[in-house]
This record gives sequence, C-alpha cells and structure tokens, in this order.
Amino acid sequence: MADASRADEPITIKKYANRRLYNTATSSYVTLDHLAQMVRDGVDFVVHDAKSGADITRQVLTHIIVEEEAKGTSMLPLGFLRQLIALYGDSLQSMVPGYLAQSMKAFAGNQDQMREWMDQSFGTNTALKPFEGMVRQNMAMFENAMKMFNPAVAEAAEAAKGSASAQDDGDMDEMRSQLDQLQKQLNELSKRG
Repeated sequence: MADASRADEPITIKKYANRRLYNTATSSYVTLDHLAQMVRDGVDFVVHDAKSGADITRQVLTHIIVEEEAKGTSMLPLGFLRQLIALYGDSLQSMVPGYLAQSMKAFAGNQDQMREWMDQSFGTNTALKPFEGMVRQNMAMFENAMKMFNPAVAEAAEAAKGSASAQDDGDMDEMRSQLDQLQKQLNELSKRG
C-alpha cells in the first residue's frame, strides 16, 4: 500500500547552487531537457532548492519554456507575451492562471481529438475541416479572454465585427482600411494606458 500512495506523489527534483538538477527517484543528475521530456511523458515532479527547500517548480518550468523558445520552436506569439506581461499587477491578475489553465486543458482535449481524426482519415482533406473548427473555437476563446482583460480591445473588436458584417465581399479593401484604422486606435489606446 505504501507503494501505491508513493506512485501518486510527484517526483522530487533538487536544484543545487551549481545549477545541477538531481532526480531523487532515479538518484541521478538530470538536465532541463530531461525535465521537459518528463513533462511530455506526463510525469509529475516538483523542484526544490536543495539549500532552502523552497519550491521553485514554477521558475524551472518557465526556464524550460525559455530554452524551448530559444531553440527556435517558438509557440508563444509576441502579442500574447506582451498581453501576459501587461496583466502583471492588473486587478484581474488573479483570474489569469485559472483561465489559462482551463484554456490549455480545452486545447489539449482538442489536440487529442484532432490526432484521432487524423488517424482515422490520414491523407484526406476531410481531416482539415474539424481542425478548422477547433482553431476557430480556440481563437474565439482566447479573444474573449483578452476582451475580458482589456476593455479597449473588446470595443475595437466589436466595432470591427459590426463594420465587417455590413460590408459586401467586394469591399475587402475598405474593410482592410477600417481594420488598419482600428489597429491604430488600439495602438493609441495602449500607449495611453
């Protein structure tokens, strides 16, 4: 029974002053790449400072993301990073972690569903149809979140939707012009805020 309870506990990684990481489960030193693979494999772990015992898991996971981004496997758009940084110190800051966790959980569910569809219809274009819907759903979810956190973005997005629905297909240039104007207004609002 003791083994069953220990299986549910996360693996403890100790980080020493010399920046070395020690996996207490395997009694071996590991790298950030090893920890990244553990995350991909679904292995839960916590990282503690070897000297103080402080939980530094968040900092180490963030460091892994920075390393992955530096390798050229960029997944975080600049706009998202800027918006995320802008939310630090904002009155809605406490809501962001829960929202992002739920968004990523929904995205992961969509990712599994997409893989299933691709396996069922490999090589056919029909697999792209569900993917397009998932992309639209995820983008709408992120846009709604950003609207909630930044009212100026919400007003500009609603104005863009209203003007876009009033236009015919032949008026694409006019819509682009209006979107450019809205973007300029957003930039001005963000400079003031």
